[in-house]
Amino acid sequence: MPAVPTQKVARHSVRGQVLDALRAALVGGELVPGEIYSGPALGERFGVSATPVREAMQQLAVEGAVECLPNRGFRVVERTVRELAELAEVRALLEVPVMLRLARTVPASTWPTLRPLAAATTAAAAAGDVAGYAESDRAFHRAVLSLGGNEQLVAVADDLHRRSQWPLPGVPAVRRADLVADAAEHSALLDALIAQDLPVVESLVREHFTGSHP
Repeated sequence: MPAVPTQKVARHSVRGQVLDALRAALVGGELVPGEIYSGPALGERFGVSATPVREAMQQLAVEGAVECLPNRGFRVVERTVRELAELAEVRALLEVPVMLRLARTVPASTWPTLRPLAAATTAAAAAGDVAGYAESDRAFHRAVLSLGGNEQLVAVADDLHRRSQWPLPGVPAVRRADLVADAAEHSALLDALIAQDLPVVESLVREHFTGSHP
């Protein structure tokens, strides 16, 4: 049985906590692509019954992170470099036009309010916290896109973003230096948005997707 997370979770909101823990384990590489995990075994590791684990895993199956294997458990989906590139392309098609519109229409005084979210990505990156960085990265992008007022777009973009954070099989763990460089692009993007420098905004967003890390 492959190594699985050992974090214990509280009894209240068990399913949600298990889902969060599994998502973090997936991004952090503790749940290995191609490996099969059983609900009871994961439940023992988390100190909960198998039921909330199965419910959480079924949600991950809906999201495309795992596949259900009757009477066996759940296999972590193995993705390809092409799939990752396709996600980056779709994200760019969605977010670049929105970012450019926001750069033209959102008051410059609004953007500094997002500095704490950018700082959170920097702190997670400096600590080498891959799962924490993934969560703070999505939080930053959600906050930016939310300024456009289209909740459906924000939800779709966040789902694509989450999918782009799942590791590729056999790829080494993300280096701290890569996370730090990725996080720095958030502050640079805010600077460009404040300055309404559209060419820089577009360049930063496209490069952030094509060279993105969890």
